[in-house]
Amino acid sequence: MERNEDPSRNLQEKARKRNPLFELFPREHNFELMLANQAEMTVSGLQTFIIWLDTRLSVNARELQRIETEVDSIRRDMEEKLIRSFSTPFDRQDIFSISRQMDYILNFSNETVKEMYSFGVETDHYIEEMANHLLEGTTCISRGIRSITSDKNSVEGEIRRARGDYHRIEELYITSMTELLKTSDPMYALRKREIYHHLRDAGRAMRDTLDILHNAVIDLA
Repeated sequence: MERNEDPSRNLQEKARKRNPLFELFPREHNFELMLANQAEMTVSGLQTFIIWLDTRLSVNARELQRIETEVDSIRRDMEEKLIRSFSTPFDRQDIFSISRQMDYILNFSNETVKEMYSFGVETDHYIEEMANHLLEGTTCISRGIRSITSDKNSVEGEIRRARGDYHRIEELYITSMTELLKTSDPMYALRKREIYHHLRDAGRAMRDTLDILHNAVIDLA
């Protein structure tokens, strides 16, 4: 590729070749930007979640709830536009699924806050580490989405890094559960197991987001 060549322009040319109606029906909405905004809000929500784990202040719990509500509104608006839009930058099902899986990441984080408060579960180093890897992996997703139609290699690099965070969450879950099952207090173990499980589910939503993002990049190649 020549030094001054615009990668996004190449992708637009490929879109024209795949779809002869590209010129007749140009895209009405910037779905890349919508996904990027949702991803950035998800990162902000996870940052708030980690602050709550450290402070346990209700103001942080309320802020996380506010962010989740705002993201739900963004996602619904995008889904309505997807239904009405003739042209999309890549497969519309992939756009929908990336948005849906990112939403699960935030939902599971918010449920973790609610249950830790309701069940009286204290933060431990396993919870903190899983939350931090969740944030780091989701930050990679956010950067990848920003580059999805302009820099394939950058996106693939972010996906690889985020997969490392996902695998670390899985390892932490197994280690935490192994230790938890040694406790002599079954009710305590049951309550804390719910928290570990929510964080694992959030990690798996992150993994599914990465899989779909990877497929989208392949289709754009």
